[in-house]
Amino acid sequence: MNVLLVGSGGREHALAWKIAQSPLLVRLVCAPGNVGIAHLCETRAVKADDVAGLAALAREIAADLVVVGPEVALAAGLADALALAGIACFGPTAAAARLETSKSFTREFAERHALPGTPHKTFEDLESAQAALERFTPPWVIKADGLAAGKGVVIAPDLETARAAVADMLAVAGGRVVIEQFMQGEELSFFALCDGVRAIPFGAAQDHKRAFDGDLGPNTGGMGAYAPAPVGTPHLLDDAFERIVRPTVEGMAAEASPYRGVLYAGLMATADGPRLVEFNARFGDPECQVLMLRLENDILPLLHAAAIGDLSAVEAPRWRDEAVVCVVLAAQGYPSAPVSGGRIEGAFADFGPDVVVFVAGAQAGEDCDALIATGGRVLNVCARGPDIATARDRAYAAVDRIGFPQGFHRRDIAWRALAEGR
Repeated sequence: MNVLLVGSGGREHALAWKIAQSPLLVRLVCAPGNVGIAHLCETRAVKADDVAGLAALAREIAADLVVVGPEVALAAGLADALALAGIACFGPTAAAARLETSKSFTREFAERHALPGTPHKTFEDLESAQAALERFTPPWVIKADGLAAGKGVVIAPDLETARAAVADMLAVAGGRVVIEQFMQGEELSFFALCDGVRAIPFGAAQDHKRAFDGDLGPNTGGMGAYAPAPVGTPHLLDDAFERIVRPTVEGMAAEASPYRGVLYAGLMATADGPRLVEFNARFGDPECQVLMLRLENDILPLLHAAAIGDLSAVEAPRWRDEAVVCVVLAAQGYPSAPVSGGRIEGAFADFGPDVVVFVAGAQAGEDCDALIATGGRVLNVCARGPDIATARDRAYAAVDRIGFPQGFHRRDIAWRALAEGR
């Protein structure tokens, strides 16, 4: 099978790492890729939002499957263009991807299909939005309506912060902002593979959104993840699948926007069961890295079956009886103003068979042993172990061997699991 993988971050490096292990693979090309992905396969300098260029590349390599990593490619309509070209795409159409690209669409869809969520309201003008803050109980959840690279959410503890967040997001979010009632509980990322009419569960992981230890600081795209998470009990995941995932896939089909690809349901585990925080139309980052290390069977048949619209006969995902912890190394100043150009040493050292380092935002340095930071999140250091504590110890042992003076990372990834004795 010839495969084109789209994207350039740690998520795509993890996907390339897993796809490259498939006995079905004949050729893997990644566009645009990164320095880590280039160690695994051919890369081409075609940007993720260049729909025409990616479609042409897929035709050039006679791709049997295109796997889309980032949301920008989906929003730009890559799946639509590939469908016209008769090329199977793992990723939803632009219309179906509205589950991620428009928070207001998602909340209205949730209401139409009785998905458990939270009270909310969408606004297009500053005066109405700020006046409505008085009707919500603090803390306030303020969301940009459109894409914001995982950073378009502010949880405001006071009215002054909430008003500022509303003003900032209305200025950059296409003129729409969503205000939601804060939900008490514990968050979990739950994934399902979808073929347009049916879905199968594809694991869960717990992300760490805040920048600093103790869940302090601004929201980021994710500072680390781990699985299994104690909150993700079989009962909760079954409940979420039946009350949120299945009705969503059936509802999108009924509304003439069948959903193919991976559906990421951000859940809040509350006293009343799982509630929907948000949908994403692609694998989470860094949750994908954790899932790829835990997945035991070949990923290509799963991705291809979803892309061609028939998951009915595919082998269900099998998961290693191991825990995985991922620690994100970020550039100082992330998420608001990350400092580029920091030198990183030791990222490609031999850390043993249970540690894998994925490149998220770095390029090759002047010498072969160094990398140069180019993004906010720079490296993902992932480790497996028989339990969470061992996996975390292995991950941090590797982190401590990597030299990145202009970077930072959290030291408490998976703290909830360890607090519960996992």
